[in-house]
Amino acid sequence: MEPLTAYPLKCSGPKAKVFAVLLSMVLCTVMLFLLQLKFLKPKINSFYAFEVKDAKGRNVSLEKFKGKVSLVVNVASDCQLTDRNYLALKELHREFGPSHFSVLAFPCNQFGESEPRPSKEVESFARKNYGVTFPIFHKIKILGSDAEPAFRFLVDSSKKEPRWNFWKYLVNPEGQVVKFWRPEEPTEVIRPDIAALVRQMIIKKKEDL
Repeated sequence: MEPLTAYPLKCSGPKAKVFAVLLSMVLCTVMLFLLQLKFLKPKINSFYAFEVKDAKGRNVSLEKFKGKVSLVVNVASDCQLTDRNYLALKELHREFGPSHFSVLAFPCNQFGESEPRPSKEVESFARKNYGVTFPIFHKIKILGSDAEPAFRFLVDSSKKEPRWNFWKYLVNPEGQVVKFWRPEEPTEVIRPDIAALVRQMIIKKKEDL
């Protein structure tokens, strides 16, 4: 009886190995593409492209402020800088707004725990004590992994993270950050830059007519 001889299977040859490698490459490419679709979002290049919540928790698109100059501020009610800054913000908003400019206030409790109130109470406090008329949004986080994406955009764009309450970011009508100020800087320092942006915006609108 003729002994059994082990013959190599055709599928174990060089061509099969090449095919297996190519198939693996194709599968890896498809998986990477699917992961990109799932996890990677298009890069947002405008502050006004974000959606936030108002003091009552309702969704608000910042698109409504596009075309205006905005001064975005992280505010707090129980800070030694509260009085001075709220009064300064009120003055700026009254002088340049609301058609061409708006202060946008975001309460935050991450600096000295100086904003313990819920969002609706923050809004009521600011309206009652300082007579502000600019928008006050839902209380947010600015630091850490839970940071509000809209505010994180300001931080990333300016390369400057707030270290305390009442940091101010100046945003142009297209939604880009053009300047920032620390909380102790006076209104006299901020006003000229706001005025310049508002002037440019008005001139551009006239030219487009």
